[in-house]
Amino acid sequence: MTADVVTVPPETPVMAIAQLLADRGISAVPVLGADGRLRGIVTEADLIRRLAGSHGGFGILRQLFTDMDQLANRYAATHGATAAEIMTVDLVTVSPEDHAGTIAELLEEKKIRRVVVVEEGRLCGVVSRADLLRALVAPPLERGEYSDDRLRRAVQAAIKREPWAETFFTLIEVKDGVVELHGFRRSAAVQRGLKVLVAEVPGVKGVVDKTQPMPSYLFAA
Repeated sequence: MTADVVTVPPETPVMAIAQLLADRGISAVPVLGADGRLRGIVTEADLIRRLAGSHGGFGILRQLFTDMDQLANRYAATHGATAAEIMTVDLVTVSPEDHAGTIAELLEEKKIRRVVVVEEGRLCGVVSRADLLRALVAPPLERGEYSDDRLRRAVQAAIKREPWAETFFTLIEVKDGVVELHGFRRSAAVQRGLKVLVAEVPGVKGVVDKTQPMPSYLFAA
């Protein structure tokens, strides 16, 4: 992700945002409230809608068959004078641990150009299509660059994405980049898949399986 993100407060004038995008050569700016929490994002598309909306409106017949709330929201977005009035608030967000492949699928599914990276309501960065392309051609990071805590969170996130990876009885520990699996294993197939999944997480140096067969009384429960 791009972590050094240019942001604006909600009261920023629309023309100032347009100038900022042009000067910085960027296509969007997140909008942060006074508390530092993410409120929305203003994109080139928002500014274009604002420009287009100022030169016309809905015809009479179309107005009759359009929801009034939708008309009101459109008017605010196309006539608003500040970031708060034209910004997109229905954001597609991801967490810092989400895999690049997952983000790429999300961009394609939603037909969008970027996603906002958020953790506990606060902006961490932005991942755009350009960021994904740079990651694709960039050399892999040295394994030593990952902390054990970051690896543990990345492994947990990877496991949560797979419906077959039942880990209710499995505990994860990371020591010097080596992931240890403790607890009980439900089946040999799941445990084999789990070891492969964990080994594929960038930064993992090795996987040590210290799990034991699940006791019959737990399996029955």
